[in-house]
Amino acid sequence: MFINISDSKEAANKGSSGGLVHYLEKENRFDKKSEPEYWFNGRQVNVDPYQVMRTIDNNIAKLGKADAKFFLVNISPSQKEIAFLREQYGDDGVKDQLKGFAVRVMDAYAQNFKREGINSHGDLTWFAKLENYRYYRYNDPEVKKGLKKRGDRKDGEQLHIQVIVSRKDATNTIKLSPMNTSRGKNQEHSKKMGQFDRVAFKQCGESLFDRLFEFDRKLKETMAYANSQKNGNLENRFKMKSLELETAEIVALNKEWEAVDQKGIVVQSYEKSQLIYPNIMDDVDDEAVYGKKRQRHKGRGR
Repeated sequence: MFINISDSKEAANKGSSGGLVHYLEKENRFDKKSEPEYWFNGRQVNVDPYQVMRTIDNNIAKLGKADAKFFLVNISPSQKEIAFLREQYGDDGVKDQLKGFAVRVMDAYAQNFKREGINSHGDLTWFAKLENYRYYRYNDPEVKKGLKKRGDRKDGEQLHIQVIVSRKDATNTIKLSPMNTSRGKNQEHSKKMGQFDRVAFKQCGESLFDRLFEFDRKLKETMAYANSQKNGNLENRFKMKSLELETAEIVALNKEWEAVDQKGIVVQSYEKSQLIYPNIMDDVDDEAVYGKKRQRHKGRGR
């Protein structure tokens, strides 16, 4: 699971959102489907691009010319995660599930500010767009080597969601910047100025996906493991290696006990750890998000 927040360099967010909205409409222009891929959020479906631009551009009270007006949140499941959802919910259902997941990610986005009155996606002004493909850019290695052309579609599962979220909250009175990492001099100061832990937000998205869809993520597939190998010191990498070995031992024990259980002896499964989940609101109406209730294919349970 890859979740990233883009500032001005990628999103050009000091002015109108029109350029970004137009860019994210590229699949509707290129594919020319009879039914376009509409924008959505936790309150509306089938939102047209003009409404997205107008709403974002009008939600800028007391923002200066040089202030960011909006941010771009990229929600990109791995190919393995998409394949898992496709197996569970089918080709059509996987898109519905990702849209519902995006709403819950925006709940986490709101809660990460730790600001009074900012508790869920409903307290934000945002719109999301599901994209089916990714395309090669001029600086991709495959393009530089002449193996692919700029604009060619990338192979494999490429479903992802792009979210444009306003700098101001839904009331157009509170400034919210995910680029503000200040903790302040004390707790009260932090509450007043706001704060946003981008690492915790990304980790929350991964944990949320695993909990919501009962996805069995291996240790080496976690963000914590990747961070420890890339940025951790020797002690952190050693601890992660120890955890990896411990997890392997637990898996082996579970397999042994399952084998014993199949012989008619009742045993209790060994628990890896007591998981602590982020405070994610679960009262989102799935039917309001994408028009039908979430339902797995029968016979495809894990």
